[in-house]
Amino acid sequence: MALRLSDNALKVLERRYLKKDENGKVIESPEEMFGRVANAIAAADKSYGKTDKEIAALQEDFYRAMTELEFIPNSPCLMNAGKDLGQLSACFTLPISDSMDSIFETLKATAIIHKSGGGTGFSFSRLRPKNSVVKTTGGVASGPVSFMKVYDAATEAVKQGGTRRGANMGILRVDHPDIMEFIRCKENNDVINNFNISVAITDDFMKALAEGREYDLVDPHYQKMVKRLNAKEVFDLIVRQAHKNGEPGIIFIDRVNQCNPTPKLGKIESTNPCGEQPLLPYESCDLGSINLCKMYKRSNNGRYEIDWDKLRQVSRLSVHFLDNLIDVNKFPLPEIEKATKATRKIGLGVMGWASLLIRLGIAYNSDEAVALAEKIMSFVLNEAVKRSQELAAEKGTFPAFKGSIYDKKDSGLKMRNATLTTIAPTGTISIIAGPCSSGIEPLFAVVYYRNVMDNDKLVEVDPLFEEIAREHGFYSRGLMEKIAESASLQNIEGIPADVKKVFVTAHDISPEWHVRMQAAFQKYVHNATSKTINFPHEATMEDVRKAYLLAYDLGCKGITIYRDKSREEQVLNIGSKEPNPGKKTVDIEPGKIAPRPRPEVITGTTTKVATGCGNLYVTINIDEQGKPFELFTQMGKAGGCAASQLEALGRLVSLAFRSGIEVKAIIEQLRNIRCPSPSWEKGQRIFSCSDAIARVVEKRLVNSKVAPVAVETTLVAMKHSHNDEVTTSDFTAHGEIMGVCPDCGGTLRHEEGCLKCQGCGFSKC
Repeated sequence: MALRLSDNALKVLERRYLKKDENGKVIESPEEMFGRVANAIAAADKSYGKTDKEIAALQEDFYRAMTELEFIPNSPCLMNAGKDLGQLSACFTLPISDSMDSIFETLKATAIIHKSGGGTGFSFSRLRPKNSVVKTTGGVASGPVSFMKVYDAATEAVKQGGTRRGANMGILRVDHPDIMEFIRCKENNDVINNFNISVAITDDFMKALAEGREYDLVDPHYQKMVKRLNAKEVFDLIVRQAHKNGEPGIIFIDRVNQCNPTPKLGKIESTNPCGEQPLLPYESCDLGSINLCKMYKRSNNGRYEIDWDKLRQVSRLSVHFLDNLIDVNKFPLPEIEKATKATRKIGLGVMGWASLLIRLGIAYNSDEAVALAEKIMSFVLNEAVKRSQELAAEKGTFPAFKGSIYDKKDSGLKMRNATLTTIAPTGTISIIAGPCSSGIEPLFAVVYYRNVMDNDKLVEVDPLFEEIAREHGFYSRGLMEKIAESASLQNIEGIPADVKKVFVTAHDISPEWHVRMQAAFQKYVHNATSKTINFPHEATMEDVRKAYLLAYDLGCKGITIYRDKSREEQVLNIGSKEPNPGKKTVDIEPGKIAPRPRPEVITGTTTKVATGCGNLYVTINIDEQGKPFELFTQMGKAGGCAASQLEALGRLVSLAFRSGIEVKAIIEQLRNIRCPSPSWEKGQRIFSCSDAIARVVEKRLVNSKVAPVAVETTLVAMKHSHNDEVTTSDFTAHGEIMGVCPDCGGTLRHEEGCLKCQGCGFSKC
C-alpha cells in the first residue's frame, strides 16, 4: 500500500524531518525516513540474540505501522534515528540542589540537552528562599525565581539546530517560602518566555484549602517552618494569574508520587515541559502515539465501530518499538543514560480522539464519549502491560525492578518498563498522521481561512466534515465561508442537528467536559495527561477555580487552563490619566488631524534588520521639507498573516508620519513589543518586527548615536505609495491567536500547552 500523506504533512516533513544535504536540499523521501527509523529501532534486538530474519520481520512491522500512519513516535525519533546525532528522547528532567555548583552544572547540562533537541523540566523547590543568609559568603540568596531567569536567558541563547526549540518546565512547591513571587513571575507576558510554570500542590495544602485555614511554608535548606499563609489567598492568586494568562498550571505532586513506580529511587519532583511526564532526576521521556483515526471498521450493519483487533496489534507493537528505542538511543549525558535505562519508562499515548468520535457519531461533550475514553485507554494499557511482561521474559526486567511497586512476592509479575502510558501533545506528528486531531483534544476549528499568494484566501475544511457535508448534500463554498467567519457550526442554519452535535470545537465545550475527558484518560495512564482546559474569554475566576477543584476531585495529576485571548490583552495608554506601571505614556493633544498629501517623487533609505523571523527590510521616505513621510516593510519569506501584519504596521506608521505625530511617540508604542521568536544582532536583542521597526526609526530619524542594528542601507527613489485597499485577515477560525509563526508566517494557536502552527508544524511549548 502506497504511503498517502496530506499536503500539510509533506510540508512538515520536508521542513523538519527529512534528511538534507549541506545546502539544505531534501535528499530523503518520507518512505525512506520511515525506513531509516524502522531499521534503527529494530536493530536493538540484535543485542538480545534475535536472528537477522527475525529482525527483518520486526523492521517490516515497524515500517508498516508508521507508513500506514497507525503509530508515530515522537519527533526526535523521526528526526534523528539512524543518523549520527541519534538523540531520540523528547524531554528530560534535571535536578537542582541548593548550591551554586549544582545550579550551574545543571545549567550546562540544560544547554547540552537543548542543543540535542530536547526539552527540560526542573524543580526549583530545593533552593533556599530569597534574602536567606548565605553563611559561606555573608551575602543573601537571590531565590528560585532569579535562577529561573538565568535558565531562561541561557535557553534563549541556545538554538536547537533549526528543528526543535528549547522548552522548559519550572516547578515550585506550594510550601516554598517564595511561592507568591513564583506564582506572579509570569504576570508580565514578556518575561521567562522559555518556561511553562506549575505549582506543585500538596494534599496538605488542598486539605487546608478545604478547611479554610493556614498552612506552613518550609525553608528547604534548613527544613524549618518559617511562615504561614492562608491557603485560600494562595489559591486565589493561582486562579487569578491563570485566568489572566494561563499560568501557572498545577501539578498535584503527592498524587504523582502515589503512582511513582520506583519509590526507593526517590521522590518525583518535576515533569517535562508540558507536564504529562513526571520523571525522576535525569530520566527521559520516550514517547509515541497510536492514531485512533485508523482504529475503526465498518460493522455488519454498515455503521462504524472500534477495530479492537487492530488496536491490540498496534498497542503491542508500539510497546516493543518504544522499548527498543531506549536501547539504540544516544543520550546527551551519561547520567541520563544510566537513569533512563534503570527504569526503562516509556509513554504510549493516543491521538485522533476527536476525529474518532466524529467518525463514530459520538459527541465529545457526552457521557458516552467519556465512557469510551476509559474503555479505549484501559484496553491500550492492558495490552501494553501484557507486552511489557513478555519482553521482560525475553530480555529481562528493568534494572530498578527490585523494590518497585511491581516487586511483589505473590504476584510473580515481571515488567520490562516501569511506566507504559502517557498522553502527550502531538502537534506535529498529528499533522503527519493527518487528517487527525491532536492528542485527546477536541477540534479547534471545522473550517478556517488560510492565506496563499497575493493575499488570496483559501478555505480549509476539515476532511471528515467535508465528507459528511457532501454525503448529506449541504456542502457549498458559501456555507464553508460562513462557518469560517462564525468559527462554530452551532448557530449556522442548513446543517443537520446530528452533524452539529458531533462537530463541536474546543469553545463549544464547557470546561467541565474538558476536565472530565482528561480524568477519563488519566484513570488508565501510568504517567500523566496533556490536555488544555479551554475557557471562553468571558469566563470568570470562579469558573477557573471550579475547574481546578474538579480536576483534583476526579483524580487528575495536574491541570493547565487557557482562557481565550488572555495573552493578547495589552493596555495602550495614550493621553491616559493612569499610566501603565513601568511604561512611559505619551499625551497626544486631541483634535482633527489630516494626513499630508503625497508628492509625486520621494526619497529615502532602506535598512536591513535581522529578526527572529527573517531579514526585515524597512524603508523610510522623507518629503521635500525633510520630514518623515512614509514607511514600508518587506520580509523575504513572510506570507499570510505575517505579510498582512507588516503591511498594516507600515500603513499605520506612515499615517502617523503624514499626520504630524511626534516620532518619539511612535517609537515608544513600537519598542519592546515581543514575539515568540526574538533575535540577537551585534549584542542587541531584537524582540520582534515591531521592535526592529522602532529601532530603525529611532536610528534614522531621532538619534544617530543609538546602538547599531544590522544594516544594509541604500538610497531609493519611490514613486509608489500605500494604496487605500484594506487586506483581510488570513485566519478567522475560532481559537487562541497567539501571533505569527516564525517559520512560515502563519498563525500560532494555543493548544495542548504549546504554541502551534497548523500550516507548517512549528511548535513551541
